[in-house]
Amino acid sequence: MTIQPQAFLSELFDTAVAAAHPRQVLADYLPEDRSGRAVVIGAGKAAASMAAALEQAWQGPLSGLVVTRYGHGAECQHIEVVEAAHPVPDDAGEAVAKRILELVSNLSAEDQVICLISGGGSSLLALPAQGITLKDKQAINKALLKSGASIDEMNCVRKHLSAIKGGRLAKAAYPARVHTFAISDVPGDEATVIASGPTVADPTTSAQALLILNKYEIDIPDTVQQWLLDPASETVKPGDPVLDNCHFTMIATPQQSLDAAAEIATKRGITPLVLGDGIEGESREVAKVHAAIARQIAERHQPLPAPCVILSGGETTVTVKGKGRGGRNAEFLLSLAISLQQHPRIFALAADTDGIDGSEDNAGCLLTPQTYTRAHSLALNASDYLDNNDGYSFFEATDDLLMTGPTRTNVNDFRAILILPEGNYESE
Repeated sequence: MTIQPQAFLSELFDTAVAAAHPRQVLADYLPEDRSGRAVVIGAGKAAASMAAALEQAWQGPLSGLVVTRYGHGAECQHIEVVEAAHPVPDDAGEAVAKRILELVSNLSAEDQVICLISGGGSSLLALPAQGITLKDKQAINKALLKSGASIDEMNCVRKHLSAIKGGRLAKAAYPARVHTFAISDVPGDEATVIASGPTVADPTTSAQALLILNKYEIDIPDTVQQWLLDPASETVKPGDPVLDNCHFTMIATPQQSLDAAAEIATKRGITPLVLGDGIEGESREVAKVHAAIARQIAERHQPLPAPCVILSGGETTVTVKGKGRGGRNAEFLLSLAISLQQHPRIFALAADTDGIDGSEDNAGCLLTPQTYTRAHSLALNASDYLDNNDGYSFFEATDDLLMTGPTRTNVNDFRAILILPEGNYESE
């Protein structure tokens, strides 16, 4: 068996993305009766492609509005698609959030709302709470992104500073019937965390939001402090009757994508080792653990012999201290490269399934033995680039950026580390 490592890793990533694409999964979860009129709303990096897939599968009249990230749009005939900024919200996101909230207000119990939610929806659906400005939310969001806060911590804060998240969108739509279809991009696939749960109950509290802001030493205006101390800042809680007519269905998860990639690996004669779909922590530290496992397999044949591929998903974090470019996947691979110490039989890919690593234009990066050779010829010091949080520039110089463009889905990060025995692969 001869393996082409880069082609194999790219095939795994493409398989993981395809397994979570709305055109592949949404129709299977829709009700049998698709003849009724429905108002469609939605937010997230997959919102436009979900709307397009819904139009293909639904027989009844559709109208409505969804918001997605700039460049992630899709052509729809009946559902309006608006693009806005991510990960830091902008005026377009605020304007469309107001329109979505107005669209579902004043509906009756006879009305049907279909809500299409995916990762990124929290930033895209930006409607600040009373007394809070968009500028306030932008500053807090930027600070949280650099702080190393986890996605659930960030979303706890976002929900309590919002007029639409944390179940408030469902409250506005009451008493209409609301059915939410979601693609998960969060560890644990918690409905309340995906896009900050605009149509589901939220168990977190304003007090917790304040503790998170204090934990990461985020400066906040007095208006934000006062709002979070006000009982009106609380989100919709479990058991609230405004949620009685709401239903939630998960249509794609990170685990499904890992399973699809593992199946392909098995068919190619390479044993998959799935570490988990919800791995969190600092990217550079998570990389060290992955590297240790990969080296143990390569050198000790434990816990299984090569050829094998380590698969994992989840959302790591980067505490930004440098001034470089690079998302969490570039940071992961840069740290992995340092830990692997130029191992000749270990190859890796780390990328975001939405096609965008952080705020850059690459999905992620590849790491091969040739990466080290090119870095050496260019006198690149990986440790210096890691210290500056500059993974993008490092892998751009070695020509190892993975460029896919927007995939129009999002089940978070995908990592694959291929470990080969000696002498059965082709260099590419």
